[in-house]
Amino acid sequence: MSGMFPKVGALRRGYRTEQVDRYFTTAHEIYDAGDLEEMDSEGVRTVAFDVVHGGYRPDSVDAALDRLEAAFLQQRRSDIVSRLGRDAWMRQVADLATSLYPRLLRPAGERFAPARRRGYSREEVDALMDRVAAYFDSAATLTSEQVRGAMFTSARGAKAYEERSVDRYLARVVEVLLSVE
Repeated sequence: MSGMFPKVGALRRGYRTEQVDRYFTTAHEIYDAGDLEEMDSEGVRTVAFDVVHGGYRPDSVDAALDRLEAAFLQQRRSDIVSRLGRDAWMRQVADLATSLYPRLLRPAGERFAPARRRGYSREEVDALMDRVAAYFDSAATLTSEQVRGAMFTSARGAKAYEERSVDRYLARVVEVLLSVE
């Protein structure tokens, strides 16, 4: 399956091709077998590849990972709906959404841990959090692509949130959005 994605130039850095090829081959086998215990949308979301010269273009691989994550989530939804019904699926999604809401109620500037040095701009993250809250309150539309595509400028000290906690939270928001899209 080599050549699955376009490569960066020889002097640029991209994802290690062998790792990506192996991962996608395995993921497709698991998906085709319907083995949701082996891999799920969260597993796809958290995979990481080494970055090397001449590797695959990260934007192309990341876009494929987004599609694969959505496919695994859809497969899980189909499985739950066929076994337990649509109401069970919606209760599960509602539980996840409810678990996210308390952080949205925190005051702007206090929603995540402060960055030790550099992190995401608190102002920009809070603006996205306000959009997420408006979505949960049925006052606005929001898509998984809008959340996935959110980019935050780097900030320091009191003007920054710690990146890892923001990323983890937004990954769960994406899961909720994908679950209802």
